[in-house]
Amino acid sequence: MRVAYETWGTFTGDNAVLVEHALTGDSHVVGPVGPGHPSPGWWDGLVGPGLAIDTDRWFVVATNILGGCQGTTGPASTSPDGTPWGSRFPAITVRDQVTAEIAVADALGIDRWQAVIGGSAGGMRALEWAITVPDRVVRLFLLATSPWASAEQIAGSSNQQLAITSDPHFHGGDYYDQAQGPAAGLELARRIAHVAYRSEPELAQRFGREVQDDGRFAVTSYLAHHGAKLVRRFDANSYLALTRAMDSHDVGRGRGGVESALGRISARTVVAGIDSDRLYPLGQQQVLAEGIARSKELAVVNSLHGHDGFLVETAQVGALAAKLLR
Repeated sequence: MRVAYETWGTFTGDNAVLVEHALTGDSHVVGPVGPGHPSPGWWDGLVGPGLAIDTDRWFVVATNILGGCQGTTGPASTSPDGTPWGSRFPAITVRDQVTAEIAVADALGIDRWQAVIGGSAGGMRALEWAITVPDRVVRLFLLATSPWASAEQIAGSSNQQLAITSDPHFHGGDYYDQAQGPAAGLELARRIAHVAYRSEPELAQRFGREVQDDGRFAVTSYLAHHGAKLVRRFDANSYLALTRAMDSHDVGRGRGGVESALGRISARTVVAGIDSDRLYPLGQQQVLAEGIARSKELAVVNSLHGHDGFLVETAQVGALAAKLLR
């Protein structure tokens, strides 16, 4: 198994902060487009010298998720027989992903994190860190995430997975030696997901019923753009592996229930949600805020942008992070 990661700042022995990316993110938290980085950093403005997560003070680490396609072992990685794993890649869980990250921390000589910070799927891993090895997490920031995958979240995910597996070029997951892979299926999966990532008021305000010169509704063009953009940088099998891991997310499984699991957390915690988030609604974060002993009341980020507000509202999110890291 290989786990890729990036770091910022200087490690002084006890100043490490782990930043966890979301579903189709990667370790490129900050920085410009460049070799190996087709997109700019997804939290530019939040991590860096003098910013909320201050790299003059903190040694910031971001790993690529197990099962992904940005350097860490995933379905497109080469298996021992010299061919891609493809359909043979095993089912993984959020806990497996954290186990891989624990190995990275051990290799870097990081005995404990001064903070573990994550939003959405990244928040799932942050939560698992604080439950699995509570003595290794001093502070915890959970943003737009949940203690379990809800029926609605699994339903949406299953539609996205079906879009990929129904593509005639999917070939049962073994498409790497084919002339064409399931690009159309992955694009459709992203389009389905992206509707849930944003809010209805935002879509209404930005696009309404506007029709472009080509006859398409503007909102349709917007979704097509984001679908095609993901196809250029992501692997369909990784999308399946990661969304299925998210579907299995349940911190209470095998731990006596959610209340018992959250009771293990000893970190000083901030739990925040987005007021317009229809994918991870505030009620899920409320469960976390009430169940974690060292969490204060739920912090609410005001945003027009729905679930993606955790990426967009850097000023509000940064203020919460800076307060936790004082």
